[in-house]
Amino acid sequence: MQINSFKNSFLKFCEKNKFEKNSNQIEIVNLLENFLKEKKSFLNFFKPEDKLCFYLYGGVGLGKTMIFNHYYDFINISKKRYHFNEFMIQFHDFRHKNQEDSITKFVKNLRSNNLIFLDEFQVTNIVDAMILGKLFEKIFLEKIKVLITSNIKIDNLYKDGLQREQFLPFIKTIKKNSIQKELIIQEDYRKTSLKKNKAFFPLNEKTSFKINQLFRELTKFKKKKEILLKVKGRELFINNFYEGIVKIDFKTLCDDNLGAEDYLEIAGICKYLVIENIPEFDDYNANQQQRFITLIDIVYEKKIPLIISLENDIENLSSSKKLVSPFKRTISRLFELTTL
Repeated sequence: MQINSFKNSFLKFCEKNKFEKNSNQIEIVNLLENFLKEKKSFLNFFKPEDKLCFYLYGGVGLGKTMIFNHYYDFINISKKRYHFNEFMIQFHDFRHKNQEDSITKFVKNLRSNNLIFLDEFQVTNIVDAMILGKLFEKIFLEKIKVLITSNIKIDNLYKDGLQREQFLPFIKTIKKNSIQKELIIQEDYRKTSLKKNKAFFPLNEKTSFKINQLFRELTKFKKKKEILLKVKGRELFINNFYEGIVKIDFKTLCDDNLGAEDYLEIAGICKYLVIENIPEFDDYNANQQQRFITLIDIVYEKKIPLIISLENDIENLSSSKKLVSPFKRTISRLFELTTL
């Protein structure tokens, strides 16, 4: 495995794509270069001081995933990349089928990889919070290296969550085993590097006509089909489906009790997504907002372009109090996904 030239590779990548470079990025790149540095063999036992996890956090749109993606593609070892939502869905599905000693068995299966990359790490529900400590304890016992990106520093994970005291052992475990670094850049690159044509529209008759016009252009010569998605007993009916191009109302996507598994099913059939009537968010519709955040995370991960209509322009969309921080990521991603 040769990682000596990762820094040069990253610098060339930034130069080619005209991305900003700063000392903070270079420090992270240097640390990554040494993160998997061989002694004699990668499979040697690690020294006690070796860290098994690289935890990179920072504000939205700064390029955390970009850096780790480049690193992930560059290194030549057995590895697996997951969006954190997908990782936890896989774990819970496995646990449901393997009740006895499920954590140990799941991690043994992961052991075929020397490294796993968990993108967009966040803890929002008590079910995940209660299990992560034991899960990561086993992962580290198996000496599996882990890359993690997050918008949240380790100490603030699951902040104000239910029974958070039971989550604290995970924080202790992850801090003990991690290099934790914050990526600091002054601007959100997604907002500053976008084309001028935007595919987001305020709610009125004129823009409703414009959206319908764009949708007709996208679906020209494509066949309409009605789709019924079924996920663990839940059903979602999609009326406007044209060979991967979907138009759907916000309420259909976010009012009902849908989650990451449902949105992954939707993303799996979508090439282009039109979402209409996105509201302002406040404490009264925080549940819908949380679902919308999850939806956009998955749409972004799958690189599905968007056309949206909403009550306010993206920059000024309001938020419930408890979701202000994760919603900043959603806002940033909406800017990128709605660029024509």
